[in-house]
Amino acid sequence: MKNILKSIALLSCILLFQSYNNSDRQPPKSNNKVVNACAEQYTFLSKSIYDKLNTKRMMPRSIKKNGETGLTGIYDWTSGFYPGSLWYLNLLTNDSKWESLATEYTERLDSVQHWRENHDIGFMIECSYGNALKKSPSKAYDDVIVQTAKSLATRFHPKAGIIQSWNASKKWNCPVIVDNMMNLELLFHATKISGDSTFYNIAVSHANATMKNHFRDDYSSYHVLNYNTETGEVLAKKTHQGYADDSSWARGQAWGLYGFTMCYRATKDPKYLEQALHIADYIKNHPNLPKDNIPYWDYNAPVNSDTPRDASAAAITASALYELCTFLDKKERKTYKSFANSIINSLSSPDYFAESQTNNGFLLKHSVGSLPHNSEIDVPLNYADYYFLEALYRNKTLK
Repeated sequence: MKNILKSIALLSCILLFQSYNNSDRQPPKSNNKVVNACAEQYTFLSKSIYDKLNTKRMMPRSIKKNGETGLTGIYDWTSGFYPGSLWYLNLLTNDSKWESLATEYTERLDSVQHWRENHDIGFMIECSYGNALKKSPSKAYDDVIVQTAKSLATRFHPKAGIIQSWNASKKWNCPVIVDNMMNLELLFHATKISGDSTFYNIAVSHANATMKNHFRDDYSSYHVLNYNTETGEVLAKKTHQGYADDSSWARGQAWGLYGFTMCYRATKDPKYLEQALHIADYIKNHPNLPKDNIPYWDYNAPVNSDTPRDASAAAITASALYELCTFLDKKERKTYKSFANSIINSLSSPDYFAESQTNNGFLLKHSVGSLPHNSEIDVPLNYADYYFLEALYRNKTLK
């Protein structure tokens, strides 16, 4: 009897070890089921707003306080996320209806390519037109990418080596937010299309300045830096959406991780990969990260039963981690892929993923836009959905 019990115990240990050993190769639980649920939700969302397609506000962003779907226009920084989500649904399902719908919404953003008033045109055009180009080549769409990069490049200050985020004001001389790392992908893409290294060089300059000035010794990030554009001197280090000037705003950490991972993809400069790994470790090992790996809105915010989580920060982090895995050896890859899988499994659970035809058709619940401004707290956000879908796609295509 003792031998039988020992055999059973040994077999259990072997199966447990095999399960752990294979965990990095396992997709998030019920991946196909999750994709189908996403398609069902976005079918509901798209039908509910389609009559607004030709109006000034046509892009779904969140849910308003009165319960209605909050729609925004093409010059809002989030305008590219909905068409981008439609492109990812097309890539995940191969259903042509998503391609048709994605094309309609993408082409509504055509005039953004000439807009110079906001650094976030990188988000707006790369997430829409950039994802369209993953589906099939298009000279017209290539031209939009390059023209948008030209517009973004007008915000570059050569002496300081940075791309200005918001316009100057009484408060800011030249503000640069960590989010701006995300807009560099457009510049790298434009150089790839056009062969013009100007865009590439601007992106590298900005990334280097961000790595030097935005990050503390523990690889947490300041949110906003105020620059002297003539000397490159940092005049102040502040926050805008975080808990405090010296705190670690959760979505800012995710932007940094994603941005430096993308910079390594574009340049193969090892310092960017090293920076991304340090940021990933900061997130993964943070003592205030909850057990389900969905962070509070700021890693330094006081925690109680009402402290909001930020599913958007989690989704961005997971998507970045899947790409990070593609640049790592087997041992490192296992660590970060398992972390990404755990995040996506949590986001796919009923705690965060909406029931069918609820949440106004958005996928994820419990994101935070800007808590200090009492804006979009504990609501769905279109960029949370976008990076969740991107994470599902990256996991699916991860070799």
